[in-house]
Amino acid sequence: MQTAAVSEKQGFRGLIKVRSYMMYMLAQVISRFGDSVDSIAYSWLAYTLTGSELLMGSLFAFNYLPGLIFSMFTGVFVDRWSKKLVLVLTYTGRAIFVTITAILYAMDQLQVWHLFVITFMNSTLECFSRPAEVSLIPRLLPKEKLLTGNSFASSMSRTAELIGISIAGALIALLGMAGTIAIDALTFLISAIIIAFISNPESDESPDANKQDSHNLKTDSKSVLGDIKEALTFIGKHSLLLTTTCLAAFINFCLTPLNVLQPVYVREILGGDAGGMSLLGTGLLIGMILGGLWLGNYGGKFRKSSLILFGTLLLVAGYMLMSLPAILPAMRMEVAVVSMFINGFAVTVASTPVSTYLMEVTPREMLGRIGALLGVMCTAAMPLGSFLTGLAAQNSTPAILFFVMGLLVAVPVIFLFGKKNFRAI
Repeated sequence: MQTAAVSEKQGFRGLIKVRSYMMYMLAQVISRFGDSVDSIAYSWLAYTLTGSELLMGSLFAFNYLPGLIFSMFTGVFVDRWSKKLVLVLTYTGRAIFVTITAILYAMDQLQVWHLFVITFMNSTLECFSRPAEVSLIPRLLPKEKLLTGNSFASSMSRTAELIGISIAGALIALLGMAGTIAIDALTFLISAIIIAFISNPESDESPDANKQDSHNLKTDSKSVLGDIKEALTFIGKHSLLLTTTCLAAFINFCLTPLNVLQPVYVREILGGDAGGMSLLGTGLLIGMILGGLWLGNYGGKFRKSSLILFGTLLLVAGYMLMSLPAILPAMRMEVAVVSMFINGFAVTVASTPVSTYLMEVTPREMLGRIGALLGVMCTAAMPLGSFLTGLAAQNSTPAILFFVMGLLVAVPVIFLFGKKNFRAI
């Protein structure tokens, strides 16, 4: 039976037969559409309520705070609870908080502090939903389909985000802000209902398999700190897992100038406006979508390490290419959009094998806390990168910073090329 599973055709068509996974993906697509509408609507709300770029930036930074504070602990609880139930409750909770926002806005009672509180609550719920999603996928798919499944999930999610970003403005114009936020809330509620109808994959797990995979997981099972310590010990013993996480954290750090300085880059280098930012974002998302499609169909032919290195080198090229419009007499926006497309394709090719490797080597009973802990490590450098970017931007241009950071991304690639154990992944 195992041989038949391994020989089953790889690629997206092979996923259609896995009904629970396809239902899960439908819920993910709908919720990611809601996330993209959410990001546009809440940013616009913050600006219309305050007119302050500082408060908008503070709200954006505030969104990361619960992840840094709670993720290490929420992952422990997700490992102990039903992943399906966690997703149903978190999606329902997000629907409730977004609905409250719509009601307050419709009654003309919405204030800035409401946005901060609701953002904090929604982000806290995401601290539970993210590790639950990481833990659920390996339970819905056999191991040999994980790379294909993760690639498909990436492409579909980015497609939903692209659609959401594209029509968010039209929704606001047609339905008003309150109506648009209500649609956003509805997407989370629909996702919760779909997840509720998925058969619980954890009910099929045998106690013997759990014991074998958990590596004496019951030790300190009633201690949250004991579970966190066990997760740290596991990561410490899996140097390749730690290596790939450090690579992701370093790349996230290097990419912060691209996120922070994009408005300045569009205005001063490209001579564009908000529409120019939309073009860059569209190029990035299309690159991610096509990267996921390519990876799902052809990624299984290559080692994960080869994909990671190839994607990272491609990111170096795309990132450094972002500096080229500064010296071009024409077609600056076109070159920038192509660069963002390359970056999107590269990020997907480099990051998807990392998440797949995590799912393959981590016991199912530890996926929640391991995923949450590694997620914190990956994002912890972003606030520092944003701060340093602000300092560097006072004495440099976005084009120069993009070129320098692109060069820095190449440093770990050179290091990893010499690691035989990494190249064996």
